[in-house]
Parts: sequence; structure tokens; C-alpha cells
Amino acid sequence: MDPAALRTLIGILGNIISLILFLSPLPTFLRIIKAKSVQAFKPDPYVATLLNCAVWMFYALPIVHPNSLLVMTINGVGLTIETVFIAIFFTYSTWGGRKKIIIILIIEAIFVAVLVVVTLMCFHTYEARSMVVGMVAIVFNILMYAAPLTVMRMVIKTRSVKYMPFTLSLASFVNSVVWCGYALMPLDPYILVPNALGSISAIIQLVLYATYYGTTNWDDNDDQGEVQMSKSNV
Repeated sequence: MDPAALRTLIGILGNIISLILFLSPLPTFLRIIKAKSVQAFKPDPYVATLLNCAVWMFYALPIVHPNSLLVMTINGVGLTIETVFIAIFFTYSTWGGRKKIIIILIIEAIFVAVLVVVTLMCFHTYEARSMVVGMVAIVFNILMYAAPLTVMRMVIKTRSVKYMPFTLSLASFVNSVVWCGYALMPLDPYILVPNALGSISAIIQLVLYATYYGTTNWDDNDDQGEVQMSKSNV
């Protein structure tokens, strides 16, 4: 198969898997809508993912990194989905919760605006712009791995995988591997690095699942709150 066609095929597959991951919190929001309350759920993962999608969308623009249409499409879809999720969160939050969301969104908007202006005004080649925006995107992806690290620590401490969904860990692994393949055709280190780290994180989660599945008390109904598993968005 022609390398360009194969890369496109891999990118389309990556879009499909990433879309599934983006939609994975849907049951949480159906629960919020039904209860007309955000309950103990936190907006942090969704505002963080919103910013991550915005940075990757900017990275994929032709003025920054040409020939990245499939990166732009999935992050555009992700941006839309996260906006809807945040709107639902905002609707059913208390005033204190709404104020927090507003403040975070303003900070994110300012950050993205500064990143766009600095990149376009100070850097004048595709290579330089890709490096600047790509490095920022990598940093955000690494920071987002804090969520699964917290969950993995809880699994080891409690010897239970009840709050680390197997399907989400497996989907995260497949998603990262697919985007690693995309990033190698041709080499794009800014997409490869975060997805390689995502693959390693997902492998560790799967190993922990296999290790502690037998010691998990599935009848324990203690409410541990919402488990948020970070995901790569490219």
C-alpha cells in the first residue's frame, strides 16, 4: 500500500478510537442530567482536555504543521464534545462551581491567545512553529498523565481494580499505539512522544489489572467518586 494512503488509513482509525474515548464520560453526564446536579463529579478533566484539544488543533493548522488534517479533525470534534460536557457541568453546578469554570476558561483562552500570537509573530518557519506548539502540547499531555498515576497508586494501595475500568485502559492503549504508528509515517516526534508515553502508561494499567483482578472485592459498594483516566488527544 502507498505510504501516504496507509498513513491516512491509520489516522482515520485513530480518529474513530479517539472519538470513542472522548465519548466515554457520556454515562456520567447522563447521570448528572438525570439528577440535575453535578454531585461529587469534578469539571477539571474536561476543562483540561478542552485546552489540550485547542493546542493540538492549533498545532495541526496548515500555518503551523501542514498535512495534519486528521489531527485537526479529531481534536476539533474533541473540542466540541468537551464544550458540550462543560456546558452541562456549568448548567447543573452551584454558583461557586460555575465561577471556578469561568475563571479556568478565561485563563485557558488567554493562554491559547498568547501561544497563537507568539508563535505566529516570532516564528516564521513550519519547523520552528511545529517545535514550539508541539513542545507545549507534549507538556500538557504529560501533565494529564497525573490522573491515571493517581488511579494506579490507588489500585496498588487497595489491591483492587474496581475503579480502573479495563475497557478504558485497553482503549487508551490501542489509541496510543495507533497514533504512534501515524507519527512514524513520516516521523512526527511531537505526536510520537506523548503517545509512546501513553502506551507505556496503558500497559502498566493493564498489568495492574491482571495482577489485582483476583484480589478485587466486586461486592464493595463504597463510593470512591469518579475515576478519570487521562487520554491522549491526537
